[in-house]
Amino acid sequence: MTKQAQTIRHLVTAALMLALAYILPNFTGNIPQIGAMLLPMHLPTILCGFLCGGPWGAAVGFVAPLMRSLILTKPLMYPTALAMAFEMAAYGFVSGFLYRRLPKNLVGIYTALIAAMLCGRAVWGIVTALLLLNGDGFTFAAFVAGAFTNAIPGIILQLVAVPVVVLALQKARLVQTA
Repeated sequence: MTKQAQTIRHLVTAALMLALAYILPNFTGNIPQIGAMLLPMHLPTILCGFLCGGPWGAAVGFVAPLMRSLILTKPLMYPTALAMAFEMAAYGFVSGFLYRRLPKNLVGIYTALIAAMLCGRAVWGIVTALLLLNGDGFTFAAFVAGAFTNAIPGIILQLVAVPVVVLALQKARLVQTA
């Protein structure tokens, strides 16, 4: 595949992942607690990193929550969408960066995925703490609750769905395996 064809393929795939990140939260929109638990915007961002590489995943991850906030006012721009933009950019970048460098087997996929999930959550915590310095503050308990405890269903969904999708796309030769 030529460099130009690959760029076009990545552009189209990234656009699809951005559209999914915009649309998927609508399925849980009537029950915000469910959306906060399932993390529907995270799946397309992480997948974009795997499918297109770190820079594309970072771009989709950064734009998705800001775009939803500007168009739908959900999530709220400050502090939620701003913190999510950095968090999701980290998911997309780390998943793509590591996937390109690790073996394309289940262990490599899980290593890239778990590292991306941990890095993204750490970035979210740091950015949220910085954004709330002049307000009520952001405690460690709030970080653990927001990043892990309340997100357990979404974490499980990511751990199950992402490897299945990536392996299926590898088998169909629609994603890089070498």
